[in-house]
Amino acid sequence: SSRQGGRRGSLIEAVDRCVTGAGARLLAEDVSAPLTDAGAIHARLGAVGWLHDQPLLREDLRACLRAMPDIGRALGRVVAGRGSPRDLGQLRDGLSGAARLRTLLAAQDDRPELVEALLPLLGGHAALVDLFSRALVAAPPTERGQGGFIAEGYDADLDQLRRISKDARVAIAALEAKYRDETGIAALKIKHNGVLGYFIEVPAGRADALMLADSGFTHRQTMAGAMRFNALALHEEASRIAEAGGHALAAEEAHFAELIAAAIAARHAIADTAAALARMDVAAGQAERAAEGGWCCPVISPDRVLDITGGRHPVVEAALAEAARKGGTDRFVANDCTLSPQDRLWLVGGPNMGGKSTFLRQNALIVLLAQAGGFVPAEAATVGLVDRLFSRVGASDNLARGRSTFMVEMVETAAILSQATERSFVILDEVGRGTSTYDGLALAWAVVEAVHGRNRCRCLFATHYHELARLADSCEALTLHHV
Repeated sequence: SSRQGGRRGSLIEAVDRCVTGAGARLLAEDVSAPLTDAGAIHARLGAVGWLHDQPLLREDLRACLRAMPDIGRALGRVVAGRGSPRDLGQLRDGLSGAARLRTLLAAQDDRPELVEALLPLLGGHAALVDLFSRALVAAPPTERGQGGFIAEGYDADLDQLRRISKDARVAIAALEAKYRDETGIAALKIKHNGVLGYFIEVPAGRADALMLADSGFTHRQTMAGAMRFNALALHEEASRIAEAGGHALAAEEAHFAELIAAAIAARHAIADTAAALARMDVAAGQAERAAEGGWCCPVISPDRVLDITGGRHPVVEAALAEAARKGGTDRFVANDCTLSPQDRLWLVGGPNMGGKSTFLRQNALIVLLAQAGGFVPAEAATVGLVDRLFSRVGASDNLARGRSTFMVEMVETAAILSQATERSFVILDEVGRGTSTYDGLALAWAVVEAVHGRNRCRCLFATHYHELARLADSCEALTLHHV
């Protein structure tokens, strides 16, 4: 999320092109927990690259995914005992769509490793889909209390009960016409509500004839402008409807329990399919974002290097693109970054608002996106695997816990110095600015020496302390750079 707590202006907003909720959730997980296994990273990059190079296939795949319901959420409600007929319909439609997607992918040549591994997970539900297709109507309701979600033809006894109920309703319509003829009251109507059931309603001014003892009608309720009655034939037909309706609801409830049990029995396979669909959505979304922004496939290296050509900050670049659509003229200036064991610490100076913080963060984000298994905003990028990514940027405090701005800065810096390894990547922005000039300079000087000589990690260190430039004389792997 952004510093304001929302999605707008965040990294996820800048990279998310998923078309399903499950894909968006999985992408957020990927970005929150990048990989350190080179094989797993290459598998994800292979799928993204394959779809990046085949725009027509990517478009068909995304259209197929976009039409699918969120079967992961539906399955979660079913397993939790909160499932509805609509959830079962979503499982049916989602699993059916997964089978179509499997057919689409299986027809392609040179499938990458990850897609090959996901293919079997997209199928295998033919029996369950057939059961749900026969049992459920095309668009099942959310509530099951009123019935109507079991398809006609699935249960002959249920169909018979529905016919009885339907015939009785036809009989009630005939009774209404008969009573109008017998009484001569054209405004006579047979109505129904949840309290009285079926009843005969006539205007109050025409009710005298029905109040007679030999009329065949029994008075039930007096309203302001109408009176309500019952009759023996109407009571019999209403009883038939209620009895048939009750049996039909009980039959549908029994079938619903059977369908729920079938879904729960297959829950692990369904969950695997949902995960496979989400992974394909993430890969297609990453490919779409890369094609949209001219992003490149990073090279994942075992060496302790970071070699980025034409790197950009994805969030800032997206913000400038949005401004350009409204008439803005600013553009993002791309920059290179080359770190190696012999040149692993860059001391970056420059004026306020010159772009030092942006440069630091963009390279950290490129590392993060690469190890999450996606393309990166650069012309070319070689990323040596990073075991941990540290940042000390911005000014903040935690006064409720007794930590001033300076104390927060020192605690975070101490954590980096005690935990970073040679394989880590660290960005440090303006260390020491929370105190007096010479104390701050002394702290920044000591931190640079520690990162260089003890942690020996790749590091970008932005500062306004020009005095730190003298460290280039004593730190052989430190170089000076200016924005």
